Amino acid sequence: MPAFDYAPAPESRDVARLRASYGIFVDGQFRVGAGEAIKTVNPANEEPLAEVAEAGPADVADAVQAARNAFEGAWGRMPGRERAKYLFRIARAIQERARELAVLESLDNGKPIRESRDVDIPLAAAHFFYYAGWADKLEHAGFGPRPRPIGVAGQVIPWNFPLLMAAWKIAPALATGNTVVLKPAETTPLTALTLAEIIAEAELPAGTVNILAGGPSIGQAIVDHAGIDKIAFTGSTEVGKAIQRAVAGTGKRLSLELGGKAANIVFDDAPLDQAVEGIVNGIFFNQGHVCCAGSRLLVQESVIDEVIAALHRRLTTLRLGDPLDKNTDIGAINSAAQLARIRELTDAGEEEGATRWSPPCDLPDRGFWFAPTVFTNVSQAHRIAREEIFGPVLSVLTFRTPAEAVEKANNTPYGLSAGIWTDKGSRILSMAGKLRAGVVWANTFNRFDPGSPFGGYQESGFGREGGRHGLGPYLA
Repeated sequence: MPAFDYAPAPESRDVARLRASYGIFVDGQFRVGAGEAIKTVNPANEEPLAEVAEAGPADVADAVQAARNAFEGAWGRMPGRERAKYLFRIARAIQERARELAVLESLDNGKPIRESRDVDIPLAAAHFFYYAGWADKLEHAGFGPRPRPIGVAGQVIPWNFPLLMAAWKIAPALATGNTVVLKPAETTPLTALTLAEIIAEAELPAGTVNILAGGPSIGQAIVDHAGIDKIAFTGSTEVGKAIQRAVAGTGKRLSLELGGKAANIVFDDAPLDQAVEGIVNGIFFNQGHVCCAGSRLLVQESVIDEVIAALHRRLTTLRLGDPLDKNTDIGAINSAAQLARIRELTDAGEEEGATRWSPPCDLPDRGFWFAPTVFTNVSQAHRIAREEIFGPVLSVLTFRTPAEAVEKANNTPYGLSAGIWTDKGSRILSMAGKLRAGVVWANTFNRFDPGSPFGGYQESGFGREGGRHGLGPYLA
């Protein structure tokens, strides 16, 4: 069958309404941060997008004090039904500005506009809608007859889903009556700062939400500040361990959502065409910049050749290129540092004896790009099978029996997610009970819903976000 060429279908960059410079949001007002002014760049072409004035230590102190004043004042005394109205306002405003936010996210992050438009922004709004519904029903959530907010929540989020991670953190904190000091990742601050505009327009009491752009030192200052009652962090396991050490003995509440090395398990009775789509979605969605990505593919030996052949055929149809083109499947890697990490680990895979394959792929001359990559003949001892790559790289292993699949899937220090592909419901239930993973998908992958809890254990962290369970970390 002949291949069809796709004409470019670019989304307009002007929709993002980029400003030349951005400040920080403290006590209901935007102001210039006391830290260094840095330029955030478009990872697709390395061109500067805007200048961001990062926060300094004094800004952290001001933000925490503003959050404390709001907690002890207007927001802390507000009934749940009134708090809900503000969350509904934020949700509706995100929907109204969805196109703008989607373009801004793709420019700042490098992800395809289809994913920003169809996944990130709708889910961000959905989380605010969902938790708005809980705000006046907390006594029925299963956390006691009189659940109370904790106080001031310090939240540090990563660069892979900037606006969505902000929604995951802020919405349950506000619904439960807490106030927030949030730091977005230094490479992707723009949608979080635009969310601050939405929060200001929604007329939340001053200080209820404070958003500070900045690097690791600002995150550390938030973690260390004595006025913070609870820390919520999403990011690398290494940083999560450092945060856990920092808060030990302080009495601060802590929840961590860290790295992963998920196993996507395909049995010989699985619907293989459907499974291949799930494999592709599991690892190449968002360029593999997903903590729960299905980066280890475990295939039953009797169908390995068929699965690999189908996977190769499917990957040749993926389109890599301009994130703002609506036809693009694979966008840009977020930063030069992350690209170097991906290259280091894929080079190690080849050196250790795995077989590397990528589809024919013309990479743009400028920007941070990496072709979808599949490794076969992978050993469990290989670095690519043990370390989180956080890129569009799939390691393929085989198994003969369900017991062997469980053993190999659990052979990891992580425990965030897993996937099972089989025609047998009994096998799904049996496997799910044996896999050491916080989330197990059956005949699908990377499926998220505001009403469903998400989180891991072991070196993937602890605590849950989403669903009724996501209220618990913010309640005393």
